[in-house]
Amino acid sequence: MELPVLAFAIWMFICFYASADGYPNGKVRGACTNMIPCHGSSPQVSPEHTITVNGTEFKPGDNIEVQLSGPDFEGFFIQARDAEHLDSPAVGSFVLVDRRLSQLLTCGHTKNSAVSHTSKVKKKYIKVYWIAPGDAPKRVQFLATVVKKYKTFWVKIPGPIVSQPNTLSPTTPLHVTSEAILTSHPVSYLSKPINASGCGSMKFCIRNPSNCDPESASCFFLSFQQEKSSVLIEMSGPSEGYLAFALSHDQWMGGDDAYLCINEDHHVHISTACLKGRSPPVLDSENALEDVSWRLVGGVLQCSFRRSIRLPAYKGRFNLDASYYIFLADGEAGEGGLIYKHRRQPLITNGIYNVTGLPQDIGGSRSPQLIKIHGALMFVAWITTASIGVIVARFFKPVWSHSLLFGKEMWFQVHRMLMLTTVMLTGISFVLPFIYQGGWSQQAGFHPYLGCTVMALTIFQPLMAGFRPSRHAPRRQLFNWFHWSTGTTARILAVVTMFLGMDLPALDLPNPWDTYTMIGFVAWHVGIDVLLEIHSYCLIRKVEVIEDDRVQILQSLTSAEAEGRLFKQIVFTIYVCGNTVFLIAFLAAINQI
Repeated sequence: MELPVLAFAIWMFICFYASADGYPNGKVRGACTNMIPCHGSSPQVSPEHTITVNGTEFKPGDNIEVQLSGPDFEGFFIQARDAEHLDSPAVGSFVLVDRRLSQLLTCGHTKNSAVSHTSKVKKKYIKVYWIAPGDAPKRVQFLATVVKKYKTFWVKIPGPIVSQPNTLSPTTPLHVTSEAILTSHPVSYLSKPINASGCGSMKFCIRNPSNCDPESASCFFLSFQQEKSSVLIEMSGPSEGYLAFALSHDQWMGGDDAYLCINEDHHVHISTACLKGRSPPVLDSENALEDVSWRLVGGVLQCSFRRSIRLPAYKGRFNLDASYYIFLADGEAGEGGLIYKHRRQPLITNGIYNVTGLPQDIGGSRSPQLIKIHGALMFVAWITTASIGVIVARFFKPVWSHSLLFGKEMWFQVHRMLMLTTVMLTGISFVLPFIYQGGWSQQAGFHPYLGCTVMALTIFQPLMAGFRPSRHAPRRQLFNWFHWSTGTTARILAVVTMFLGMDLPALDLPNPWDTYTMIGFVAWHVGIDVLLEIHSYCLIRKVEVIEDDRVQILQSLTSAEAEGRLFKQIVFTIYVCGNTVFLIAFLAAINQI
């Protein structure tokens, strides 16, 4: 019992300690008002870093390029505020250029109104775009907090002031980059936002989450509407990088017909591409798309285009009057239209569909079926069968020792059945990711390594039990110790492995719900374990007192034994019901992704 309790305590300490050590991940929403990092020291006086912009004037809706540069720095925090009231809330919103180094934060009620770092990686230069809101003040000043090292930082470094037309010139000096760009691009914008009207009746739609609004900041949307010999395609989703969909003959990447909307410096390029294996897409030099338009507002990227149902002159383009699996993905994009691998699993339809056939309004799943089964079987094995089997062996020997099942003690048969079921479920689940991945995954972190260790211990445990010495053999105590330590190690590693697996892109259970639920299960199991351990100790002490008194020993022992049996049976029933609730919660979450 002591080992799982100790492991749980150490794990909780690490979690809370890691969250208290500054903000290396840039989640500094607590500094939205004063822009001061919680580093326990005073800020420096003379700034070493500068903020530059590419223009002096703006109108609502314009884009201003903002650059932060200087000697190596680890962290930063950028806002735009009313130049006349620098203590007022942040003004406008930002668009990222490099999502590997910077991320958007929401300060107050304004979405994407601040930019911060993503890690402690040293950097010399950050570029973002500021979008002027419709209700912008006459003059806006950019401010930045820069962290060179943990104890060395500058707060609210003053940057340039940009003004709306016919506003008096600012007194703060303006730094203008030598490579200034236009604040607006002569491109084809969508005349109105994409909407879901006609889904299921006039057009074929895919939505995630189900029935979501394409204008929502959390909705991924794809629609196909046939118009004579062509199809109007609309795509929308929360992405500062790129959105893409692909038509595929199977649920595996490779040999697919892909379409990408790529945000490059707040200008969207729409292109076709071919997917070969799991390599980056190869953009086509010739574009078969017509009526191309796009819209990028509030972090939601929307694009629309038209293509013919059949394109025999273009190699790699599928006919749209056939049935396919449909993939919908999003990811990061860098300068020059460079796109990066999507961080999370693409949305994949559960079956093949003809987008020019009967209009439908469907969803999909971001977790492949094999990975869902893998997660479900592991939860069943280690949340139910293994945990209950351990409780039975540890505390129910005296309760079920006089009951026989198939010629052996009942507790032993139940324990063996549950543990063999755990071995079988773990073995089946273990091979599924390898089948899906086609080999070893380099992107899964420590999860596969720990999984292999758990699998090895799971196989070793019943093999060792097959050579169990007789009850009174000299080596029985040594066997008992090895049997307990191997099983306990396997259980602890299994829980840690499940913690790591829940947030992998292939499964990606709802966060932080998954973490809290898993912590709840560990606390539940340890609590029941401690409760039964205390009860057993108290029962032993009571029996010892009865034996010392030497009065009505037989009757009192029988009464104590009956009392202990009833209590354990009640706790066991509650424990099984609790484990079932946790299991149902996890299986329901897996079914919804």
